[in-house]
Amino acid sequence: MSEQRAVPAALAEFFADHPRLALAFSGGTDSAYLLYAATACGCDVRAYYARSAFQPEFERQDALRLAEQLGASMREVPLDVLAVEDVRANPENRCYYCKQAIFTALTRAARADGYSDIMDGTNASDDAGDRPGMKALAEIGVLSPLRLCGITKAGVRTLSRQAGLFTADKPAYACLATRIPAGTPIDADTLKRVEGAEGALFGLGYADFRVRVFHGAARLQLPPDQLERAALERRAVRAALEPYFDVVLLDLKERGGAIEN
Repeated sequence: MSEQRAVPAALAEFFADHPRLALAFSGGTDSAYLLYAATACGCDVRAYYARSAFQPEFERQDALRLAEQLGASMREVPLDVLAVEDVRANPENRCYYCKQAIFTALTRAARADGYSDIMDGTNASDDAGDRPGMKALAEIGVLSPLRLCGITKAGVRTLSRQAGLFTADKPAYACLATRIPAGTPIDADTLKRVEGAEGALFGLGYADFRVRVFHGAARLQLPPDQLERAALERRAVRAALEPYFDVVLLDLKERGGAIEN
């Protein structure tokens, strides 16, 4: 598949109008495709990865892998997001304060490198009404070319397959902070335990799930086709998660589609 076919005309026009850009890069499907498209269009693009307690190590490794495959420059920006009181307190609009902190840090790093504009992977399927973090992006002046060009999540996946990106079918992955109920303060130890528990489940072959914290216990949310398997393999699941949580609960509510956050 040619690079021209893997980049829609509207997006190619966007990069022609913005030939030098920084990219807030997570290693997920959307920002991965944007890095590819910007590179394919000859844009002077540099990826910036916010390294914080909210991002699991596998996301960082995916980001590094893709940047290397595309021959793109990537800079890691360390960020102590838990030092932000409004983030640590975990209110209902925590995402607003988190995005403020992350994109302020990324924008500062990008401008120090000579990049005046920064973009992110928000796509046309993302509902601004359900995502308080998008308010912060608008305030900071972050560009969202996928959304501007009307490219949906499904479109990003199709284009990513055409481009041969390994992230094309990567499940949606919300940050680790989403595993902790709003109103419950976030601490680094809990985030590490959630990351470890999810890594253990990945190791058992499960996918597209969440390990949520529920009164100190691990509450497993799994796609419908994996619920029965988890029940049958409850001893193996319990043993895998035992180093991280004393109590493991299986959420039996069936959910249609992917677990988004």
